[in-house]
Amino acid sequence: MQAKNIAIIGECMIELSGTPFGEMRQSFGGDTLNAAIYLKRMSHEQVNTYYVTAIGDDKLSSMMRACWSDEGINTSLVAFDNKHSTGLYMIHVDNEGERSFQYWRSQSAAKYLLKHPMFSSINRQLVDSDLIFLSGISLAILSTTDRNALMQLLAEYRDRGIEIAFDSNYRPALWDSLAAAQSAYQAMLFACDIALVTFDDEQQIWADKTPQYTLARLRKLGVKKAIVKLGESGCLCQEFSQQEEPEHIEAFTVNHIVDTTSAGDSFNGAFLALYTNGKTLASCCMAGNLLASHVIQHKGAVVSKNITQPIYESIKELL
Repeated sequence: MQAKNIAIIGECMIELSGTPFGEMRQSFGGDTLNAAIYLKRMSHEQVNTYYVTAIGDDKLSSMMRACWSDEGINTSLVAFDNKHSTGLYMIHVDNEGERSFQYWRSQSAAKYLLKHPMFSSINRQLVDSDLIFLSGISLAILSTTDRNALMQLLAEYRDRGIEIAFDSNYRPALWDSLAAAQSAYQAMLFACDIALVTFDDEQQIWADKTPQYTLARLRKLGVKKAIVKLGESGCLCQEFSQQEEPEHIEAFTVNHIVDTTSAGDSFNGAFLALYTNGKTLASCCMAGNLLASHVIQHKGAVVSKNITQPIYESIKELL
């Protein structure tokens, strides 16, 4: 089977964790980048995974991109920006283990991706994708003008037969208002084939009373396939043209949860790995739940390959 091309659009930031003005550890993170890494780990050579973003033109950003390449991600669609820096955030953990975040992203290079001189070339190459994936954060960081331009491009890609997948991933602090988020999400869902939403987000954005209500709303918007993530209760999935009722996919039992930071991101990666190989929504969701159940038992958004490799071995017969 010929490898599929998946392009993932978003922002990855440099992460600092540790003691301010003391020992600090450098890493990186971002919802879409996390998903890209888990997608590649769960698909290996079955999927060509492209990450689409802009980062600063500096040594730290270059080293970060090299780490992505080491994961097997194609970085040819990553633009270096000599006018803006890569976003930065710091994690502080208090004595009770509670985490708080401080961000420096207002001038992040990823915010200006569509204005980058390289973007016209990126746009031409994106038409070779089989599927394009992005999240609510991918939209939130853009100006209104650039956000509208991106959604127009996504509609054009869809007209060419490229599938569009969207994870709602709602972060209120990134939006000027709830109304602005609602307007952007509504437009995005009109241009979307696959909605990977979290019910907690849908309650915040739309005041949905039940997951079934969320599915009905997505169906009316023209979404073809929908997954509603329910945390420890698993998820609901429905392909509207073939299923009158959604299918409930149970979560795997986890006795000790350490870090849920990348639960949704790892789910998305495993889901897309199976989806691009023509598997049923139920199988894709089971793979997503399986990977997420292991990832949340360890610290960090991107866990060691030693943890994810056995999961790949257990699902590769499905690929």
